[in-house]
Amino acid sequence: MPPVGTNTPPAPGVERACAAVLELLLPHRRAADPGTPAPVEAFPEQLRQLADFVRTGDPIVFTLPGFPCKSPSPAKVLGHLPDEGERLSLTFLNELCETVGKVYAPGARMVICSDGHIFGDLIHVPDHHIDAYSDELAAMIRREGLRHLSVFDLRDVLGDLPYDEKRARVHATYAPTVEELRAEVKADDGTLALYRGITRFLTEDTVDFTGTRSALQRECRQRAYGVIQRSRAWGDLIAERHPRAVRLSIHPQPRGAAKFGIRLLDAKDAWTTPWHSSVLHRPDGGWELMRRCEAEELGNLVLRNGRPSHFESA
Repeated sequence: MPPVGTNTPPAPGVERACAAVLELLLPHRRAADPGTPAPVEAFPEQLRQLADFVRTGDPIVFTLPGFPCKSPSPAKVLGHLPDEGERLSLTFLNELCETVGKVYAPGARMVICSDGHIFGDLIHVPDHHIDAYSDELAAMIRREGLRHLSVFDLRDVLGDLPYDEKRARVHATYAPTVEELRAEVKADDGTLALYRGITRFLTEDTVDFTGTRSALQRECRQRAYGVIQRSRAWGDLIAERHPRAVRLSIHPQPRGAAKFGIRLLDAKDAWTTPWHSSVLHRPDGGWELMRRCEAEELGNLVLRNGRPSHFESA
């Protein structure tokens, strides 16, 4: 049997199993190139990652950076704790792992790599809010019996050091330089789109800025580079801790990328996530992510366990 991670071509049975698993992911792909055909063979990196598990008969491990914390903008979210948007998303991810078990008997599990602490200072969310968010994610997973999911965050790294020191150490060890990122933004359309998307989110989510609009935009452009630096650092740390994992992303990804973009819930904007929005239960039974201020106009607030949860269409 070939050692894990080699480039030895997989046996036909391994190829079939990997293709079957990838076909389950494709309908939920969050694509940066939605108009481009995306057959199974267009994702050689994911097929290679899957083959590392299938060759040895091990359960597949997915890693998904995301679920950081709620946006600080009250125009977008219902509060700082996970709500129905997160519950629906986690349930979907758990069901996806269960479905993998129907085409690949050893099954799959997913590590939710909650990344709020890694850039909390840059997005102006206090660490105690991020702790509470991550703790409630773990509690939600237990309550809902989502046995294929687990949560990993910065508290699992570097022991009991203060968060600022943890962030500094991770940044120093893994983050690219600002100069490298600036060059990449100029040369790569995907990185440029990510930079612009993060800048937009930072501008929308900043609620305590007292200067001019142009000054805010300048500051957010600078912070956006910091967020990308930390995000890259977190991704490299995850890859080091979970070297065999199939790497997923909540950001749109082009075919052939090292990460596979995954869509959690319906939204008009491909960049919208449960932590940047609220969720509306539509009359047709579907669920849609949108800003709180928009959902309030379309539905009535629903409480779950005494806390704001989502909006029900009026």
